[in-house]
Amino acid sequence: MITCIVRRIAPPCRAFSTSTNVWKNFPNMPKGIIRSGKSSLGLANPVLVHEKSYIDGKWVNALNGQTQPVYNKATNEVLAEVVDQGRQDTEMAIKAAEEAFQTWSKTTPHERHNYLLALFAKIQENAEDFARLIVAENGKAISDARGEVNYANSYVQWFAEEALRIQGYTTPSPNPSNRTTVIRQPVGVAALIAPWNFPLAMITRKVAPALAAGCTTVVKAPHEAPLSALALAYLAEEAGIPKGVINVLVSSRGKNESEMGKALCESTLVDKLSFTGSTRVGKILMGQSVNTLKKFSMELGGNAPFIVFDDADVDAAVSNAVACKFRCGGQTCISANRIYVHEQVHDEFVSKFVERVKKLRVGYGLDENINIGPLVNEASQDKAESHVRAMQKVGSEVVLGGDKGEGLFFEPTVVLVKPGERVPTDDEETFGPVAAIYKFQSEEQVLRLANDVRVGLAGYFFSENVHRCYRVAEALHVGMVGINTGMISSSTMPFGGVMESGFGREGGPTGIHEYLYEKALSFGGI
Repeated sequence: MITCIVRRIAPPCRAFSTSTNVWKNFPNMPKGIIRSGKSSLGLANPVLVHEKSYIDGKWVNALNGQTQPVYNKATNEVLAEVVDQGRQDTEMAIKAAEEAFQTWSKTTPHERHNYLLALFAKIQENAEDFARLIVAENGKAISDARGEVNYANSYVQWFAEEALRIQGYTTPSPNPSNRTTVIRQPVGVAALIAPWNFPLAMITRKVAPALAAGCTTVVKAPHEAPLSALALAYLAEEAGIPKGVINVLVSSRGKNESEMGKALCESTLVDKLSFTGSTRVGKILMGQSVNTLKKFSMELGGNAPFIVFDDADVDAAVSNAVACKFRCGGQTCISANRIYVHEQVHDEFVSKFVERVKKLRVGYGLDENINIGPLVNEASQDKAESHVRAMQKVGSEVVLGGDKGEGLFFEPTVVLVKPGERVPTDDEETFGPVAAIYKFQSEEQVLRLANDVRVGLAGYFFSENVHRCYRVAEALHVGMVGINTGMISSSTMPFGGVMESGFGREGGPTGIHEYLYEKALSFGGI
């Protein structure tokens, strides 16, 4: 394992050493400092990079005067010095959104449709720049980043059209002189808290339906990767979206972030809160909102099972498992976390899976040949390593990878879990490039294992038996199921989970309902 040198002025990621060690299975992994930085991002439109927050149509500094660096996750160099805001800034943004709601809520669906399509065009024009920003601030490979930009913009387009489909209905009344009509209206000011792993898509997935419904927004950008959110605010302004409709804040981890979250939860002017992140933080936010009883939608943690039955197309299962596990370095809430393979095809699957993983290239994501970039911070890297070591301790076999690289890099790893032993992936997401493979014997057994968690976001399985497909899809206790595919998410389907994976849905025909409420109108004397 390469030894890394930590700088005394410690940024959120480890500095690069100048080790010359060669990785046996991943010789392309970074060794030494990657020469890059802000000047090498090569943005065609460098004005997209903003360091101030966006409140009420103005670019403003933090009221406390504080700033924080945003690091390139692959090179450890500073990309920008962004604001570090707290409660007062948050209250100012909430007030701006509340004032803007008075007029934005009265716009017609066609007007909101046109604004969103204008934003869609702006994002499309700057798609490559967005991808390069995402690579730098998040760490993912350029191919993944380009995919994210397209995915993000698909929500803008989808909800632009859904704005035109906000419909009510009538219900029969038991009183012959009464008629009942139900209309849908915007909830109000929406607080939107987004994660770092999809720094653009997780924001558009919330902002687009909110605006389409007639709500105004206060966006808390992820402090690890805030530049995409600020660039989106700039393009929203360019698209003509009125001031106060979109407000974007940035805080650092710790006191300021805590105060910002409390302000959003405790404000009586905030009527809706949408959060994507860990189950632990989701529970905190709900607890802090108990006195204001907001409308909530929560997309929380997962622990996705990926099941390969004995009647599966093994080659297809391998290809999809690699994509599902290692896309974005395994740092997605719907990544395969527990790969269950039937004993009759286990050895074949493992052999082919390992060979495919060996071909993955790890490095700086702006290299077109790279598949996996660095992890987002030291905590993520340490968690991946701790999971591997814990599995080794109980006798599981690491057949590939398992070690840290330079900086925040981690080897793509494959572990064969020892049967009968409890390992970390049984209970929580690794959220890194570590594939834990379990062997199972029967459909009944694997369903019991797959459902033996308190979360239920996504699940996957491969089988050529149509009867089994229906049985297993219905039996998996999750909100989304991939059947003979490892790639499930799209703007046209509802995204969300059950149990401690949260509630509410984003995307699809019902996604806009999270930002609307029903009002019943009863007409008498007819």
